[in-house]
Amino acid sequence: MTSESASEFIAGIYADGWSRIVATMIRFTGGDWDLAEECAQDAFTQALRTWPADGVPRQPLAWLTAAARNRAVDRMRRASTESAKIRAWAALEQAQPVPYTRDSEIPDERLELMFTCCHPALNLDAQVALTLRALAGMSTADIARAFLVPERTMGQRIFRAKQKVAHAVIPLRVPPAHLLPERLPGVLHVLYLLYNEGYGDQEHKAQLSREAIRLARVLAALMPDEPEAHGMLALMLLHDARRPSRVDAGGELVTLRDQDRSRWDRDQIAEGGAILERALRRRRAGPFQIQAAIAACHATAPSTAQTDWPQIVGLYEQLARVAPSAIVDLNHAVALSMAQGPEAALPLIEAIAQSGRLDGYYLLHATRADLLHRLGRTAEADACLRTALALAPTEAERRLLSQRLAAR
Repeated sequence: MTSESASEFIAGIYADGWSRIVATMIRFTGGDWDLAEECAQDAFTQALRTWPADGVPRQPLAWLTAAARNRAVDRMRRASTESAKIRAWAALEQAQPVPYTRDSEIPDERLELMFTCCHPALNLDAQVALTLRALAGMSTADIARAFLVPERTMGQRIFRAKQKVAHAVIPLRVPPAHLLPERLPGVLHVLYLLYNEGYGDQEHKAQLSREAIRLARVLAALMPDEPEAHGMLALMLLHDARRPSRVDAGGELVTLRDQDRSRWDRDQIAEGGAILERALRRRRAGPFQIQAAIAACHATAPSTAQTDWPQIVGLYEQLARVAPSAIVDLNHAVALSMAQGPEAALPLIEAIAQSGRLDGYYLLHATRADLLHRLGRTAEADACLRTALALAPTEAERRLLSQRLAAR
């Protein structure tokens, strides 16, 4: 096996197995998150060094788990200074690991890990950030980008959350069934951010989205009376139905306006719509159900021009009441520009820009550029487009913006 093929194979295992290894190591180390993550990462690094020459072991995940465990034992043995601890770790090193037996009403190990991490003693952002690290192995930079905060800020949040887990002795164990609903908001946010992290054209990233949808199905079956769980599943399905048209044959991003709607998965759109309809019948519309309703408007419209933009404007206004955020305000302004024209939406965009809430978010500047261009203010539009280009996080997004700028 070449180094390149080994790297691709290990990347696939990383996407599928990281969470299982980290969960095992968190239990093994007594809740030491940093040590668990470091040892899991060391195991993958060791695999990159040895598998090209020695070949892939028969049970790759077991090999990686054993390597991480051995590394943890070595680290803890060397760090221990008390003779009693040394004897204890020496005995542990010789012993076989106690098999983990699941005694839980949650029918999936990864979903179980989510509910374990989303402890109500931590704030929602901390719950989500910790779980994304444990579940998906996302870097601090990736998590920061998902939260639209600087990497340093997110690093501090994660550090404080881990410290709270360690020093406040927050038990990292699966909650009983009657406590699952209080942890549901964190789990829903984790799943949706996990889905968004995989919403791209790279196969190993796309696996994250598929896994998020699978887990969302398990969650909806586990909690049939929670409409937000079903709303989130509907939202994922409706978005994912448009995946085939998001990238053209040359690998370039295609905006919603220009996508070939004949390539959308109509069966998946119908399934998402039916799930959403059942959730809305409970008359407890939360943010995921409202977002799914917006996605359904887009997914069922024959074209951009025939989209029910007034309804989408109303849905964003409702979303702003139940889950206010700068992103919701931005999307509301975009919908308003389609329903009533750019002159109606530009003041909202200017207010967001003046607030500084989305200064580093490239889509704010790209949206402002589009509105200014439609109003004939070309020079201002081009300046905003160049700012968006400088802030765009991926090469594909930079190419799309460069094409717009070149077409002026």
